[in-house]
Amino acid sequence: MTLPRKTPPLWRIIVLATIVILLDWFSKRWVLRTLPLGDSHRLQPFFYLTHVHNTGAAFGMFQGNNHALFILALMILGFLFYSARGLYEEAGRWGEVGVALVLGGAIGNLIDRLQFGHVIDFLDFRVWPVFNVADSAITMGALSLAVGLLTAKKDPR
Repeated sequence: MTLPRKTPPLWRIIVLATIVILLDWFSKRWVLRTLPLGDSHRLQPFFYLTHVHNTGAAFGMFQGNNHALFILALMILGFLFYSARGLYEEAGRWGEVGVALVLGGAIGNLIDRLQFGHVIDFLDFRVWPVFNVADSAITMGALSLAVGLLTAKKDPR
């Protein structure tokens, strides 16, 4: 018989999500101050900073659907808040980190959609659509949740 996992302290999820939100917010404000829209600066042969506005979802999909994506993001946030405990019980620490990263990233992009009507993207590897810190956190969070769920020890009952 396996004992149920303890519920994670909410403060750990809040702290990690807040770190993501702040990193995202400060990096986007730095881009707004230093890089005009459409400009691109090469930092490495494979890496550029390119200032673009994205009214779509990840990787520029569904352009021009800012309002629908805002509502979808709110629904995802609601689901995460509602299911955070269950995800942790299923996926353990991987789930805790995953929930925190997705929450922080989703809130970071929601802030942009509310403030500007689009998301500010700037990380450009030229072989991938331009993205930002929040997008990275969402992707890493989803991967973390997947790893946690795939490697979870199942109760044989």
